[in-house]
Amino acid sequence: MKSNLFTLLSLFMISSSLMANPANKNSEATHRNVAYGPHERNVLDFWQAPGEGPRPLYFFIHGGGWINGDKSRVFRVQDYLDKGISVVSINYRRTRTDILPAPVYDAARALQFVRSKAKEWNIDKSKVLLAGNSAGACSAMWIACHDDLAKPESSDPIERESTRISGIVVAGGQTSIDPKQAGPWIGPKVYHGMIIQAVGEKDIDAVFKNYAKHAKLFKEFSPINHLSKDDPPLYLSYGNHMEVPAESFGSGIHHGMFGVKMKEKSQKVGHDKVFLDIAKHQKNKFYADQKAFIYAILLGEK
Repeated sequence: MKSNLFTLLSLFMISSSLMANPANKNSEATHRNVAYGPHERNVLDFWQAPGEGPRPLYFFIHGGGWINGDKSRVFRVQDYLDKGISVVSINYRRTRTDILPAPVYDAARALQFVRSKAKEWNIDKSKVLLAGNSAGACSAMWIACHDDLAKPESSDPIERESTRISGIVVAGGQTSIDPKQAGPWIGPKVYHGMIIQAVGEKDIDAVFKNYAKHAKLFKEFSPINHLSKDDPPLYLSYGNHMEVPAESFGSGIHHGMFGVKMKEKSQKVGHDKVFLDIAKHQKNKFYADQKAFIYAILLGEK
């Protein structure tokens, strides 16, 4: 429990320093705290970009292990607005009170809600890119790789909207949350509070003791299990941690091996559109950085 507490405090300190940085302050949202569902955390902020015709969309899902975090963690919104790209940042239920599938399903519902507002908010539904870090990255990858969640016959117009997107750009994302899969890849320091609280357990011993009960959730919400040939391009970036076993819970849950395994799966299934950057260890050959990928996907820039 001490290790889990230390990790959570570290995440809080990092996120606080980011928000305190003047470079990360954003302009006032066009629409703030718009409800997309019934829970108090089912709210989003929307910044509408200027420009002729429907605008492409950058859709951000914050990190924090599905335990902490807030939509205010989106940063440099003005960079996208200046390029004619609208921006959304969402809150979602957290696993401290609502275990899986709540945080991931909320993100998918928010995406469908925003698409339902396309005419009113001048959004091009065919040009939507998901972004996120850590747990937000995991949610983004899951949506990108999962079959379309649209229900065409639903009486709810929001549920009729597609969840298929143009691409994702994420940092430090978990391509698997299954401890029996990620553990052999990275070592015991991958058993972070994110994995434990995702299924409502108190510690990793309880997770393994009750693994049969949780296996379905672990497998369902591990994006790597859904990756197929027809999925969109995925830009994955990680820090400088490639030591195995990982040396800390912080490095373990954001380990570059998650990206390596996703790229291997991508090549195996004929997808071959994972663009992987791992600090000093690996650099993709196609895009200079995340912004170049975003502008290529949403604006057609080369």
